[in-house]
Amino acid sequence: MLGLILSIIVVGLIAGAIARLLVPGRQHLSIPMTILLGIIGSFVGGLLGYLLLGKGDGFLQPAGIIGSIIGAIIVLLVYTRMGGRRSRV
Repeated sequence: MLGLILSIIVVGLIAGAIARLLVPGRQHLSIPMTILLGIIGSFVGGLLGYLLLGKGDGFLQPAGIIGSIIGAIIVLLVYTRMGGRRSRV
């Protein structure tokens, strides 16, 4: 169980960092937020894989590293677009 949690954290960090490198612009995210971005991206990638390919155990599943990176890019793009609309005080 501990190995699964550590592997999710490591894949989340790698996927989040690569997504931040590929998306243009500056994102003000800490390392824990980058890990969270990669973990959420993994589940978004798993959902897309399930919807497009119809394979897997269900729509809520983690993806591999490529799916995690694609999902993290999508999540980061949505985050930056939504973050740009907020008013700054």
